[in-house]
Amino acid sequence: MATIRKQAITSGILLYIGFLIGAINIYFYTKNGAFTEAQFGLTRFFFDFGQNICAFASLGSISVIYKFYPYYKDNLPAKEIDLITWVFCACLVGFFIILGLGFVFENFMIRKFSKGGQLFLDYYFWVFPFGFGLLMFSILEAFSTVLQKTVVPNFLKETVLRIITSVLIALYYLKVIDFHWFIYLFSFLYLAIFLMLLVYIVRNKQFSACFSISRVTKKFWKKMVWMQALMFSGAVISVLGQTVDGIFIGGLVNLSAAGIFTLAQYLANLVQVPQRSLQAISIGALTQAWKDKNVKEVNRIYTRSCINMLLASLFIYGNVVLNASDAIIAFNLKTSYLAGIDAMIILGLVRIIDAGTGVNGMVIITSAHWRFDFYSGLIMILLILPTNYFLIKSFGIIGSAYAQLISFCVYNYIRFEFIRRKFNMQPFDMKTVATLLLTAGGFAIAYWAGSLFHNLWIAIIAKAILFSSIMIAGVFTFRLTPDAHQLLDTWRGK
Repeated sequence: MATIRKQAITSGILLYIGFLIGAINIYFYTKNGAFTEAQFGLTRFFFDFGQNICAFASLGSISVIYKFYPYYKDNLPAKEIDLITWVFCACLVGFFIILGLGFVFENFMIRKFSKGGQLFLDYYFWVFPFGFGLLMFSILEAFSTVLQKTVVPNFLKETVLRIITSVLIALYYLKVIDFHWFIYLFSFLYLAIFLMLLVYIVRNKQFSACFSISRVTKKFWKKMVWMQALMFSGAVISVLGQTVDGIFIGGLVNLSAAGIFTLAQYLANLVQVPQRSLQAISIGALTQAWKDKNVKEVNRIYTRSCINMLLASLFIYGNVVLNASDAIIAFNLKTSYLAGIDAMIILGLVRIIDAGTGVNGMVIITSAHWRFDFYSGLIMILLILPTNYFLIKSFGIIGSAYAQLISFCVYNYIRFEFIRRKFNMQPFDMKTVATLLLTAGGFAIAYWAGSLFHNLWIAIIAKAILFSSIMIAGVFTFRLTPDAHQLLDTWRGK
């Protein structure tokens, strides 16, 4: 757990540096006199459609790396491992299929987005290089994860990507380039960091292209193809669940509403940073633990991840909810973005539920029962598609937030119950209850204290300091997680 904790902290720090840079980017996207809401919404569309291109074009092959790479590592020299080569080939085939379908369904897209998404239609085909770069980067990211080298890809994806975006925003803001060139360059963001990661891996002699079929591939290819088929469906379901809200809002309402929703989602996603870093790092350890039949270690990682991510997510959520409205006004952002605050509050709850159930998805996907990840994902998509469509149509962006809350509650409960019944693992105890009570009490005190100040900046700082102090003191006083004291002892020693 110490290795996981160390990498999680390093990755978490890099993630937050990235989010700080991202916050600066969001500021220029949303401040008065910069980008329009529709232009900001278009950047969200690129990420949503790019993720879907990546999921469909991968043909499920990227997930095979996580499950089967330990068998290649234990049985072959590094130069004879052909798994990554075949994954690259499968993804290239998948991408050209998707590109062809993009031309075939162009008229369909025009009909669906002609009402409020004309700006997206103007740059429709530039989404494909964006998605291709994301696809290529995702392959190397998965390879780095199974090597338990997650810091560099996390740094590139969460920090460097945003730094490059900052440069593009600055060029547009200073009128060096117009919006057309901003989007043209924006579409190559992931290709840029893919090349950086490729250079890093090659220089460290951790990657080599092998086109001969190894004995491990000959032994496991049937299982890999079967898993690939199921994981392809699972990956598509997962990405649709994450992106359908923005796509529906852009199609059913307009790109301006999608831009407002993007800011709400960005603020809510701050809650998810600890989860993202810990999941990426835990998957390698969980894969090895299942291979070694070390169920005790799996249970330990699962239990610790639940309380740690719950504490971290509640800490961030409290600070965001306390100060989001005041921050929009204090930073002179467009007041139209205040319409997304209610959606942000609900989306934040969704992230807490997802984070508070720990690495449940990683536990399932790395186990012998990985097929259940597909089945549970199928249930989620069957919920999230119709609820998003009808609630957005009836209530606008707040409807999407409620749709996610309903769907993710059901989704995570199903996965929690499966792990409890199948592996006899149940991570919650009285410390979970104490964590919720501590957060509620700290939030109430900080909210009351903030209302005593009329100056926005003083109120923001006071609420943040008071709530954070109560949470940190409570963690150590009530010993809510052993990792907190172990970290403190380590830092004292250093």
